[in-house]
Amino acid sequence: MIDTMPAKAGKQKKSALRDWGESILFAVVVATLFRWLLFEQFIIPTPSMEGTMLVGDVIVVSKLHYGTRTLATPIQFPLTHQKFWGTEVPSYLNWIQLPMYRLPGLRDVKRMEPVVFNYPYEDQHPTDLKSHWVKRCAGLPGDSLKVIDGLLVVNDGVMPLPAHLQSSYFIAGKQPLKDRFFEANNISEHQEVRGGYYVQTEPATAEAIKKLPFISKVEHVEMNYSSGESASFPKAAPHGWTTDNFGPVWVPAKGDTIEINEQSLPVYGGVIVRFEGWKNAEIIDGKLYINGYETSTYTFQQNYYFMMGDNRHNSEDSRTWGFVPEDHIVGKPVMVLFSSEEGPWYTLPVRIRWNRLFNLIKE
Repeated sequence: MIDTMPAKAGKQKKSALRDWGESILFAVVVATLFRWLLFEQFIIPTPSMEGTMLVGDVIVVSKLHYGTRTLATPIQFPLTHQKFWGTEVPSYLNWIQLPMYRLPGLRDVKRMEPVVFNYPYEDQHPTDLKSHWVKRCAGLPGDSLKVIDGLLVVNDGVMPLPAHLQSSYFIAGKQPLKDRFFEANNISEHQEVRGGYYVQTEPATAEAIKKLPFISKVEHVEMNYSSGESASFPKAAPHGWTTDNFGPVWVPAKGDTIEINEQSLPVYGGVIVRFEGWKNAEIIDGKLYINGYETSTYTFQQNYYFMMGDNRHNSEDSRTWGFVPEDHIVGKPVMVLFSSEEGPWYTLPVRIRWNRLFNLIKE
């Protein structure tokens, strides 16, 4: 008998190109899940947390501490944020916006610890794709806080100063000061003015500079309107608050109810309209309307936080723009992974701050 059945074909070997493609796809999927669920890297672009975090620091942010948020914008290119790398081309489509939920975390936000969040007042992007900012949490939901002569007072208690708190000083030398003087004293920001220099530095550094024989004057600079400071939050009402003398203000807490009147509406009206999830909420002639009906009281639907930078005189924070909603909280900075000073790429080896690599970020 003759077997007319065809021979069984052997298993076709995958090409090297397909192997590479599958490996890259697997790596991208794993990296995307890791970045979304566990930890994410961010670069510090501004000096608002100078001392604690420097411009050029690459920090690791834990999503585990406060709980990972589910995606609000599911249509986005992996491993990007807002735009494709090195371009102005958006890397996402906002055709679909999902409700955002938070998975269980290790704990809640603590007062006076650094927090990474989405900048709330960036309306051109969905919540989960707004720019990432880092500040120190100065006020928790339900707190009443104020700043008196630069000191933060929360619930009638003076808060301890951050270890690397910076503020403004005027320095005058008996002769012009060279760049190497500022570098030697870890002063990354200085501005030459008539008679001297305005700098941002720590109190201990200012005291040490005052003792140098070639320094004639070191003076702390208070930030107020007469020194040219821009108006602070809330901008809707004249109040005379400044960077060094601010408040008192109450931080909204979920479930708490306030009366809507001419004192509360300038402070909380914008929060209710922007962040409380109402499709039809508006302020007309000094009154709050929700779904077409005027309301005289309001109960908050989520928690809010008050954020401040450690570089108190050079930080755009809650004193300028207001509260951070809980659904904008991203995570807790835990480590400086890498750090370098600014400069051309080919000088990177000499710009690396070796003493900052793998440093834990202390509260």
